Amino acid sequence: MPREHVAQVFSRQADACGRLGSPLYAALLARVARDVRDGGPCAGAVMGYEDSGHDAALPLRFMAAVHSLALTGRAPEVAAHFPSAGGEFDPGRPDAAWPALLAAVTAHPEWVADWLTRPPQTNEVGRAHLLVAGLLHSVPTAQRPIRLFELGSSAGLNLRAEQFRYSADDFAWGPVDSAVRLTGVWEGEVPDWLRAGAERHQALRIVERRGCDPAPIDPLSSDGALALRAYMWPDQVARMRRLDGALAIAAKVPATVEAAGAAEFLSAVELEPGTLTVVWHSVMQQYVAPEEWALVRGELDRLGRSATAEAGFVYVSFEPRAVDGEHAFWLALRDGAGPERLLARAQPHGLPARWPVARG
Repeated sequence: MPREHVAQVFSRQADACGRLGSPLYAALLARVARDVRDGGPCAGAVMGYEDSGHDAALPLRFMAAVHSLALTGRAPEVAAHFPSAGGEFDPGRPDAAWPALLAAVTAHPEWVADWLTRPPQTNEVGRAHLLVAGLLHSVPTAQRPIRLFELGSSAGLNLRAEQFRYSADDFAWGPVDSAVRLTGVWEGEVPDWLRAGAERHQALRIVERRGCDPAPIDPLSSDGALALRAYMWPDQVARMRRLDGALAIAAKVPATVEAAGAAEFLSAVELEPGTLTVVWHSVMQQYVAPEEWALVRGELDRLGRSATAEAGFVYVSFEPRAVDGEHAFWLALRDGAGPERLLARAQPHGLPARWPVARG
């Protein structure tokens, strides 16, 4: 039955949130799944989405609606349980916000319906250290001008990646006074190739920052900032702090995000002598139709074949993939038309990464 399908989608997301460190969302999404099965208010709220697959991220859209109600003061009873909105989360009663959530969904049906139309865009700042690791490894000489292009940019926060501070044990790189401080970015040994790149480059000279997204978010607008905050998970306060810092940096460091698909965007990119052109994306490929991704690969191949010593090209990605039968999130790099190399594995939100990439 359609309602059972939706309930299962919410149950699977509850399990995922539990594995990814959000006991609050794990508990609440489990209650939502039960309410959907029972035909309660949550079932009514998601009517029309009975055929949604996992990739539609319906549960995250639903919870973003609830979170935004808490963040804007429209649901103070929910906010009382959400640390992101100044509330307190009780690990002993992870679903304590459930009555307040149910009341908020019932009281604000149009608000919830609007948010259900919005695809989640967390623009996760924790993944930025993988971009920077790839850049430090691939930029051949100090002060080589870099043109940075990002696919699926959302608000373009990670187009400012070199403005963040990264640290792990005896390793650190980036401005010491950065508003974004990513700690514990590597689990165990920091790779030699990254240490060498960090020593070679005290800073990175990015001269162009451009991205694309089918529905870009303006991080400098109140609505845009609310959207980014609402897609965060309320009990993951460190992620929220990183987002706030990235929004502050975005206000100072310009970047452009165009409303365009990835293939269309890349078709207009050409290499320029005297620069290194970098194309990057993170955990967005699953939202692109296979036929469009085939066009993206064609454009990446075109750029790779065009690369020369004077006009370089590097392609960096952080995406889920199966390697030797094991599904994980991998940092991969391709220099020019050369072969792809797997550099590291990391958690879905980027922190921490692991190297070497031993498998099996």
